[in-house]
Amino acid sequence: MGSSYYKLNILERTLTRTKAAKVLRREGFIPGVLYYAGAENVKFSIDKLVLYHALQSGQRIYEIDHDGDVQFTMIKELQYHPVTDEIIHIDLMRVRRSEKITISIPLVLIGEAIGIKEGGILSQALNQVEISCFPTDVPETIELNIDDLELNASKSVADISINNEDIEILSSSDLNVASIHPPAVEEEPDDELDEEETEGETEDSKEGSGDDSKES
Repeated sequence: MGSSYYKLNILERTLTRTKAAKVLRREGFIPGVLYYAGAENVKFSIDKLVLYHALQSGQRIYEIDHDGDVQFTMIKELQYHPVTDEIIHIDLMRVRRSEKITISIPLVLIGEAIGIKEGGILSQALNQVEISCFPTDVPETIELNIDDLELNASKSVADISINNEDIEILSSSDLNVASIHPPAVEEEPDDELDEEETEGETEDSKEGSGDDSKES
């Protein structure tokens, strides 16, 4: 659990027209909106590099300074350019420390499964888990140990254990997380069948050539 969060330096903006947004992007900023239940939305801009670094940090909750008040936020939505795939707009949602939030966290498999040592192939079907927790308890990842996972066996969300009573897993407990399957067996060509077919084709060709000579 992280006790500190990546800080996002945001700047309030007054111009909200499309032209103004284009000017911001040319200057290396991304326009955004901060949402907060029961309060007026705040329009802001953020340095593009700061945002990219924040996304690469792996954190899900970010700290901002708004009017001298430190607040916690999470990303509500990111909009991308249809051609360049660059971020062109961001929506942030403010969260309260005292209220639980629902958030998806990356699921990481740890350990060396018995089934892999036996030659099996690991398949991970679920990469994120939805949880409910306080903003100050958001983990960077959720881990599932697969040391005891055998060949032809699987683990589900029910097998995930979190040592924090304030974190509740919301994803369905019967969702498959990981399985180990035997390696695919390549079928060897049937040599005997190929030989019989070849011999039959040879005999047919001989008979055919004989009939042609008689007719001529």
